[in-house]
Amino acid sequence: MPEGDTVWRTAQRLDQALSGQRLTKSDFRVPQWAEVDLTGQQVIETVSRGKHLMTRLETLTLHTHLKMEGSWHVYRLDARWRSPAFQARVVLANAHWQAVGFRLGEVELVERTREVEVVGHLGPDLLGPDWSLDEALGRLRAVPQRPVGEALLDQRNLAGIGNMYKAEVCFLFGIHPQTPVADVAALPALVERARVLLSVNKDRAQQATTGDLRRGHSLWVYARAGQPCHRCGTKIRSAAFSEKPGLKAAAKGSLSPDQDRSRSTYWCPACQPELKTAGSSRT
Repeated sequence: MPEGDTVWRTAQRLDQALSGQRLTKSDFRVPQWAEVDLTGQQVIETVSRGKHLMTRLETLTLHTHLKMEGSWHVYRLDARWRSPAFQARVVLANAHWQAVGFRLGEVELVERTREVEVVGHLGPDLLGPDWSLDEALGRLRAVPQRPVGEALLDQRNLAGIGNMYKAEVCFLFGIHPQTPVADVAALPALVERARVLLSVNKDRAQQATTGDLRRGHSLWVYARAGQPCHRCGTKIRSAAFSEKPGLKAAAKGSLSPDQDRSRSTYWCPACQPELKTAGSSRT
């Protein structure tokens, strides 16, 4: 699933192509909205909210979520699509550009005044104007025995961190992802580092947490299972952790729509001993 910085950058592309223009075409290729025609409506803006995209028109908001495989492409009107047409879920066009949403995980139209119904569950956005470190920390600490890796992924605590940034910031602070939130003394610094990393990467396609953009050198542990740690040479490990039944109930009930608790995580067993009490940053 794309990280918050990727979704932010997608919102910027859509905003630049569509905002301030009236639609000359709208084509919804999902059953629920197949008969909707937005032709003639002016696009006001597109913004991101964590991993959600909100394209605001005069009276309605198009809410989309990329999930694992979705993407938005922007093309000139006469350009050939880079993905097959059968994967398109939404097509919006104006006099100059067309925006095509492929394999979108969610497509929904809501009244502008009802946006809270689709994104109101989210915590503060690491890249948004609503960002509040104190609010995010309060939500994270509400379930002190929850594994910090799971808590960071829960978009109801803070919006924008995905599996990659979760693994990377835990490494940077020498914290095993299964460490309880209550034992992470450096939690404020860890969350702030995540915000900085998303901010640094939001304007470029190549994400890096090491400061090195070369292939194979840009990330510390994510997707590097079996490879040597860049710091100590120990082989990176991976596993899919699930929360204990008691913590599921404590963690505000049901799963967030943006969360999959069975996803693999990555860590260095030497730099991040299991259940180690959090220390200082390792950068």
